[in-house]
Amino acid sequence: MPTLLSQNDIQYLIDTAVKAGEEILKVYHDTSLFDTVDYKADDSPLTIADQRSHVVIDGRLKTRFPQIPVLSEEGMQTPYSDRQHWSSCWLVDPLDGTKEFIKRNGEFTVNIALIEDHKPLFGVIYVPVKETLYWGGSAYGAFKQQKGKEAQKLKVNNKTEKLTAVRSRSHSGDEDDAVLAQYSITNYVDSGSSIKFCLVADGAADIYYRGKPTMEWDTAAGQAIVEGAGGQVLMGDVPMHYNRENLLNGSFLCKGF
Repeated sequence: MPTLLSQNDIQYLIDTAVKAGEEILKVYHDTSLFDTVDYKADDSPLTIADQRSHVVIDGRLKTRFPQIPVLSEEGMQTPYSDRQHWSSCWLVDPLDGTKEFIKRNGEFTVNIALIEDHKPLFGVIYVPVKETLYWGGSAYGAFKQQKGKEAQKLKVNNKTEKLTAVRSRSHSGDEDDAVLAQYSITNYVDSGSSIKFCLVADGAADIYYRGKPTMEWDTAAGQAIVEGAGGQVLMGDVPMHYNRENLLNGSFLCKGF
């Protein structure tokens, strides 16, 4: 039986993302902390903000959903010999778009996704600087809410001509352009982090291709929201699936049609 999130559960997840975002902004606006950047084994930047956000999310998820394990970019990585037995898990990126954070362009997010039977059941993405929330899943629909405003239901454009493509602000390249050239694209927009998925979900863009590697926690929440809005995220010819032995994603195509 699939996990059914109640409205209270959904609100709890939304609140969790917002609280994590508040911790990130404390670092973002503190000039004495901003230049404190470390590097992981793969040379990607790790800030104090990543770590503080992780502590908030990990603690809150384990408090309300103790039966569901958490797989976070900043947490201890569970070996596949254990993960292969999980029927569900949380995939968390406490701060997606660390490069954007360091550039101070505001295009970074908090990503929380519930995975069940290798599929993204539900996702929340929060953009702290803009105080904007996105959430949803195929069984829930998709929604966007800006602080102080009513939530609005999202729906992809579902058109196949005169498309707007969203490209990665930090990772675009020739391969991306070659793949997108197969489609009727008349406009391009650039964005960082998982915001690119949100732009497709809310109809501000129609297609997003990523050829360079990502990790599962980079894409799971975005895929859930796009699917909730009627779109799809494909790796090859099939929807991306999760909690694989290798957590590194191959190239994928996110389509609002």
